[in-house]
Amino acid sequence: MSDNKIRYREIRKSLEKLYPTQPQGNLARHLNTLAGMISGIVGSKSTQLPKIAEKVPDGTKEASREKKFKRWIMNDEIGISAYFLPFAVQLLLSLGLPEIVLAMDGSAAGRGCAILIVSVIYKKRALPLAWIVTEGGKGHFKEEDHICLIRQVHDMIPESGRHVVFLGDGEFDGTGLQETLSNWGWCYVCRTAPNVTYYQDDNKYQVDMVGCFMPPGFYSSVKNVLFTGKKYGPVTIVRWWEKKEPIFLVTNMKSAGDACEYYSKRFRIETFFSDQKSRGFNIH
Repeated sequence: MSDNKIRYREIRKSLEKLYPTQPQGNLARHLNTLAGMISGIVGSKSTQLPKIAEKVPDGTKEASREKKFKRWIMNDEIGISAYFLPFAVQLLLSLGLPEIVLAMDGSAAGRGCAILIVSVIYKKRALPLAWIVTEGGKGHFKEEDHICLIRQVHDMIPESGRHVVFLGDGEFDGTGLQETLSNWGWCYVCRTAPNVTYYQDDNKYQVDMVGCFMPPGFYSSVKNVLFTGKKYGPVTIVRWWEKKEPIFLVTNMKSAGDACEYYSKRFRIETFFSDQKSRGFNIH
């Protein structure tokens, strides 16, 4: 039996086990297509449909397989709850993490598109859980998109994942997103800009005034302040000077030291998008 057939059969069996009953009818047919696409992606190390089709052993011509995959992708009946959510939930369960650390980030994708992605951090790797792709540059996404995507991930979190930490770069410090995370009882640490304002005792300050006389190698913070002109809070603002220049963080954690420690996980991720791009499946 060829490697392609062995790989496809094992993937198909694994997918089927994630359903409470054996898939029938359209669900089974769509699952066959999904298994073929996954097998083709792994075999070809590419996400280009012609390359995927080359590695799928279903007895049809490659051009026919490519068209079938394209129809599957474009099919509005292929919903998140049936064809994606069960596998993401199982991924989180299989990791057995005592706490779940999530990172949101954006990147350029192929054909002038941008991707917004939420990943779980595991052993210095970022494993993607959910994503949105749209036309435009990296900064094209709005805060509503950030919230919509993280809501999808919220539905994936198993009951065992009681402690969740969210990490976001500078574009993810919106007060609406912060409020959403806090309402779920999640902790968060997001980078913010030095010129953002905050309020303490009804006095207005800029973030870069926090620890402005602090030397490199240390961190300083102000607690129980209100963030931006929307006066969201209370939050903690942290100035952390570990690298060449200080960075500024906004967090709902009680300890500024813990906030810095968690945010440093972003720096230790070895292959955030490169696993999916130059060292992976060439999505760019």
